[in-house]
Amino acid sequence: MAWNDPGRNRSPWGNRPDRGTADLDEALRNLQRRLSGIFGGRGAGGAGGDGDTPGGGAIRGFGAGTVVLVLLAIWAATGLYKVDAAERAVVTRFGQYVATTEPGLRWHMPWPIEARQIINVGNVEGFSDQTRMLTSDENLVDINIAVQYRRAEAKPYAFVVRDPESTLGEVSESAIREIVGRSTLDFVLEEGRQEIAARTKELIQRTLDSYNTGIEVTSVNLQGVAVPEQVSSAQRDAIKAREDKERLALEAQAYANDILPKARGSAARQVEDAQAYRSRLIADAEGEAQRFTKLLEAYERAPGVTRQRLYLETVEEVLGNTSKVFVDTKGPGNMLYLPLDRLTEKRTPALTVDEQRQSAAARAPAMTEEAAAESPTDARRERGSR
Repeated sequence: MAWNDPGRNRSPWGNRPDRGTADLDEALRNLQRRLSGIFGGRGAGGAGGDGDTPGGGAIRGFGAGTVVLVLLAIWAATGLYKVDAAERAVVTRFGQYVATTEPGLRWHMPWPIEARQIINVGNVEGFSDQTRMLTSDENLVDINIAVQYRRAEAKPYAFVVRDPESTLGEVSESAIREIVGRSTLDFVLEEGRQEIAARTKELIQRTLDSYNTGIEVTSVNLQGVAVPEQVSSAQRDAIKAREDKERLALEAQAYANDILPKARGSAARQVEDAQAYRSRLIADAEGEAQRFTKLLEAYERAPGVTRQRLYLETVEEVLGNTSKVFVDTKGPGNMLYLPLDRLTEKRTPALTVDEQRQSAAARAPAMTEEAAAESPTDARRERGSR
């Protein structure tokens, strides 16, 4: 075919000559001129000579490479960073955890390959929050809680929880509500502050550990505990009533401490008196029994003498304790004047029963001796007369 003849340099898609190689060379030269213009070079038609010369192309290539190396060095230098003594750096590669670096001058592959997050694990930070809550006895109380913490572990702090500080605040409020909700108002307002703070700290730390937040709670303090203004007057009345209750309890305790020893002493004394009275009654009864036994023996030996002796003793006891006026009935029958007032003043007091018994016991041996002295004939005569 005619278009396939040698030397014709034609194709079936047109009658233009083949310029593929020339177009490629021209495109390369245009690109080289643009790069030279960007980096301060001179164009092909400038005063520096022909842009197509081999020497000019080598110079331009060297300048472009130097610029690229400088840019690479600057890019690599962006990976240098310093970690302070109280800090830790968490390095990620394409978003995935790689390592946690210690303090010092460190380097990682620059962005966007690797990135770092500096976390301060030494400084203690804190926040405070005031909230109103209910106690176990259904009373309102306003509590201002202050929490201090530090970021103990860098990796969990950076990756496990999205917002650790916000989580800490919510956990702290939940913990203090739970602890106060189990306590009475009196316990919260008075002696229970330290215990509530300690229990709240323990509960916060246990919850944060279960979430693996990497936060360590260093202290929890109750900076302010008060009842709301709306119920403050009623609360003051309740406090006054509680103080009165405590005061009365102390007074009652003091009275008990004073009266109980006295009561115990009085009881012991009465017991001793009762024991003494018992012993005395027993001794009196035994003495009376012995006296009666001896009297019986004397009566059996000499009944008449014993009977006469008993009669005389009885008359002596009766007349010895009364005022007496002796009147001579055989004298003249004149009217007698009785000085009753004097008789009343001079009347001696009567003997008690115990004194009478003692007197009778003292006379019993004498009666026995008299009965023994009586002759058997008199005794038989007495029995015969009976």
